Amino acid sequence: MGKKKVASSDRAARVAAMRAEQARKERRWRIGIAAAAAIPVVALVVALVLPLAMGMRSNETPVASGPIEGVQTFSGLTANHVSTAVQYAQHPPVGGDHTGYWQNCGIYDEPIDPIEPAVHSLEHGAVWITYDPSLSSDEVGTLRALARNKPYAMLSPMEGLPAPIVASAWGLQITAESASDERLPSFLATYMQGPQTPERGASCFGGVGTPSR
Repeated sequence: MGKKKVASSDRAARVAAMRAEQARKERRWRIGIAAAAAIPVVALVVALVLPLAMGMRSNETPVASGPIEGVQTFSGLTANHVSTAVQYAQHPPVGGDHTGYWQNCGIYDEPIDPIEPAVHSLEHGAVWITYDPSLSSDEVGTLRALARNKPYAMLSPMEGLPAPIVASAWGLQITAESASDERLPSFLATYMQGPQTPERGASCFGGVGTPSR
C-alpha cells in the first residue's frame, strides 16, 4: 500500500509539473503574439510623432507670445487639389489651390518650379522663406543656417519678390530687408506647424523635389 501511495503521489507531482510548464509556455506564447501585434502600432506612432518632436527640438527661438510686427494675414484661401497652374494673388503665395502632392521641405539652391506643390507644403504647416537671387552670399548663408535641420522649413530663391526676403506660412507673410532681421526666426518658430496650419501633423517629406540639404 505504501508503494502505491508513493507512486500515485509521484504521478500527481509529475502531472502538476507538466501542467505548470504548459501554462508557462502558453503565457510566453500570448506575450509573443501581443508584442508582435504591437510593433506596427509603435512604428506608426513613431512615424507620426517623430517629425513633430524633431521640429520642436529644432526651434531654438521660442514661439512668439504676441503678434509679430509686420505680419500680414490673408483669409478665405481655397485648398482644392488641381492639375493645372494656379494664378496666386500673392507673390510668393500664402495658400490657395495646389497639386495633390507636396514639396519636400529643405534648402533649395534653385527656384522651386512649379510652385503649386510648395503651397501644398504650406497647408501641411511649412514655412517657406524665399529670397531675391541677388542677395549676398553672406545673407544667404544666414538664411541657410536659420532653415537648417528644421523639418518644416523650406528655403529657396525666387524672382520678383516685393522685398529681399519674404517668409510665408498658410495665410501669413512677412517681409525683411536683411537675413539678420530678428523677426524671421520668431516667424519660423511660431508658424512651423503653427495654429494656422490646415493639416497639422501632415508630412513635409515623401513628396517631390530634392533639397540640397
